Amino acid sequence: MPFLAQDILIILLLIVANGLFSGAEIAIISARRYRLEQLSEKGDRSARVALRLAESPNQFLSTVQIGITLIGILTGAVGGATVTRQLDSLLDRLPVLAPYSEGLSFALVVAVITYLSVVIGELVPKRLALANPERLACAVAPSMRWLSRVSGPVVHLLSNSTEALMKLLGVSTTSEPDITEDEIKAMIRQGADSGVFEEVEHDMVQRVLRLGDRTIKTLMTPRTDICWLNVEESLETSLQEILESTHSRFPVARGTLDDCLGVVRVRNLLSAKITGQSINLEQLMQPPLFMAESTRALSVLEQFKRTGIHIALVTDEFGGIEGLVTLNDLMEGIVGDLPLVEDKDGPMVVTREDGSLLVDGGLDLDAFAELIDQDIFRIDQKGRYHTLAGFVMHVLERIPREADHFEWQGYRFEVVDMDGKRVDKLLVSPINRDTGRVISPSP
Repeated sequence: MPFLAQDILIILLLIVANGLFSGAEIAIISARRYRLEQLSEKGDRSARVALRLAESPNQFLSTVQIGITLIGILTGAVGGATVTRQLDSLLDRLPVLAPYSEGLSFALVVAVITYLSVVIGELVPKRLALANPERLACAVAPSMRWLSRVSGPVVHLLSNSTEALMKLLGVSTTSEPDITEDEIKAMIRQGADSGVFEEVEHDMVQRVLRLGDRTIKTLMTPRTDICWLNVEESLETSLQEILESTHSRFPVARGTLDDCLGVVRVRNLLSAKITGQSINLEQLMQPPLFMAESTRALSVLEQFKRTGIHIALVTDEFGGIEGLVTLNDLMEGIVGDLPLVEDKDGPMVVTREDGSLLVDGGLDLDAFAELIDQDIFRIDQKGRYHTLAGFVMHVLERIPREADHFEWQGYRFEVVDMDGKRVDKLLVSPINRDTGRVISPSP
């Protein structure tokens, strides 16, 4: 009996050791690298070791596998050769079980060891590791590194064998980044759903990530809507233009906007007016900042920071002025629309009682996709149009007329109002999926 108790204790210790290896493996693999980097930067040596182990998985996993394999062999040897034999001799003393003692003792030992190995040696340690992977990774990292060094030759052999077999199978190491933009979006979405982040924070992060992929053409004020000053006109006419507008900066051109000379600030004009100085637009203006229409929004933001000029004229491939972008336009790309109290135009989107949307034709496609929570536009065509008005013209293949309509990806688009050749207002109605009919607008 003393020997049986001693062997059972050895088996239990081996199972616990197996659990330590299993927990260490899950902890190192599932530990978030950025948290380990933060701990390492604060001087945590264990975190630095854990980070190194995570960066060289072959060596670490080989060490773990050696430990688990040796423990499994020792557990089987002790259980099969010792415990089973001693249990067999105990069962032989019972006349009822004596004929079946050998098979019964073997089955009993296997069942108990399997149960304890699964629960204590696998499930519980892995659950504990997943609950707090960084802390456990830091705790076991020094021991795992020491074991890797001790078993260096065997680990080296296993690592090289693994690499050779991977090459033989034609499997290469993935070149994907540790974390992707989609994963960040999913994490922020989960954080917003669980209450860790505010919904507004989630929306802003989504827009910031999307801003890096957008060109300034999707954010600019089109040429037809630009308010600019002509040096060939009288000063009184220019001042009247300024008074009728809410802008703080104006492009200054000679005859046509394509001949832009610079940008003047209203503050400088006001200062000259108050001090009684003569007002000369060409003397007060700053040099213009030109940007190609294909420039990314974040690149424009960097230019604004570097030059201190917060307004840029957008040019097409032929050098003509196509639009204008300001710092406010970029900020709206991050935080959403920032309407002014003085704005006389209505909102870009009006949601009606029946669920249909009255939308301004100048609404950006990405903003509309965010509004309906799905992207219904073809990716390969997005470079050709950037607004709903451009999308409608692309589908109809002509200048639209009022009452023109079509169906697209579960929505009905109807031109409600035209402003000359520009699509001013659209009515977007979802189609009932059950009946296949358009939801009728409210009268």
